Amino acid sequence: MTSSSQYHLETRLVHDGMLRTPFGETSEALFLTQGFIYETAESAESRFKNEEPGFSYTRYSNPTIAMFEDRMASFEGAEAARATATGMAAVTAAMVSQVKAGDHIVAARALFGSCRWVVEDFLPQFGVTCTLVDGTKIEEWRKAVRPETKAFLLESPSNPSLEIIDIAAVARVAHEAGATLTVDNVFSTPLWQKPLELGADCVVYSATKHIDGQGRCLGGVILSSTKFIEEVVQPFLRMTGPSISPFNAWVLLKGLETLPLRVERQTDNAGFLADALSAHPKLNRLIYPGRPDHPQAEIIARQMRGGSTMIALDVKGGKEGAFRFMNALKLIRISNNLGDAKSLVTHPSTTTHQRFSPELRAEMGIPDGLVRLSVGLEHREDLQRDIETALVKV
Repeated sequence: MTSSSQYHLETRLVHDGMLRTPFGETSEALFLTQGFIYETAESAESRFKNEEPGFSYTRYSNPTIAMFEDRMASFEGAEAARATATGMAAVTAAMVSQVKAGDHIVAARALFGSCRWVVEDFLPQFGVTCTLVDGTKIEEWRKAVRPETKAFLLESPSNPSLEIIDIAAVARVAHEAGATLTVDNVFSTPLWQKPLELGADCVVYSATKHIDGQGRCLGGVILSSTKFIEEVVQPFLRMTGPSISPFNAWVLLKGLETLPLRVERQTDNAGFLADALSAHPKLNRLIYPGRPDHPQAEIIARQMRGGSTMIALDVKGGKEGAFRFMNALKLIRISNNLGDAKSLVTHPSTTTHQRFSPELRAEMGIPDGLVRLSVGLEHREDLQRDIETALVKV
């Protein structure tokens, strides 16, 4: 079955991209093969020239991987997609493939630690400069533009402070400068936000998170126009090889079938907890994109269809208070993952963003008491009880 717009999203996430073998399997086939056989030498030559359809090597593509890519493209509303081994492979490939020595990138400073390292530390080693800006201030994006600016990068909501950036406004600034905009949309998922519809040129995901959503495997995906994928991203992926395994692609395909059910329930749980805990005396602050007191509530209303599965809790007492709270949790577990069926907490200052100085973390909206809560599928009253009991220890 190919993608068809007359079907609702939930239907497409079960059926789109299906490639059935002559055996007529119900579940997608798992092709655990490195290479493929050609009937003739002429066929092999034609396939390598892209003159004949088919697969040549799993580092380039594979039927199982192609099914995942096609289904993700349908979900996102993109023309094309390419899967990668991890979410960071997706971010790195998307950015590196666009630039060369002498080029310039503008990025929001509120980024996941590894994403910021790619643009702030890694790419400058090869002559690509970067300017970091307050992503919520459109004038800073505009002032950062140079004649050599080629690409913009942002997360919205950001990790872990849940900062929201006006994607459409940033896209306009990028396009006026002749640059592209890449958006990491992992905290929102394609269910609640569509960056391509807002003007972004490229969207990236860590499929490890909500797309798998059950703690089983790693994966990433890059989505954009056919031209961008085939002419910009594909050559980089083909030659450098950050390939996803067919098995992981198969697991992610099965995850997509249930993603709406999971993410809708997790978002409902997160909204309930945010409302229940917003005025808790042991919290300096609670940040949740679904609440009217979010600093960018007006932008959220315009560009997001739902809140998020994520909540940021600024626990009183700084690091000591945050650790007391986390260590007292019984149901919610400590992990640096997110988007899982199980509720998880992370202390960003000592894990995902530990390499930054306290001053830089403060600039990124990450105080020492901040705890990132990824809300799962448990009963919301059990989660509330666990959190409130643990906050007593602060």
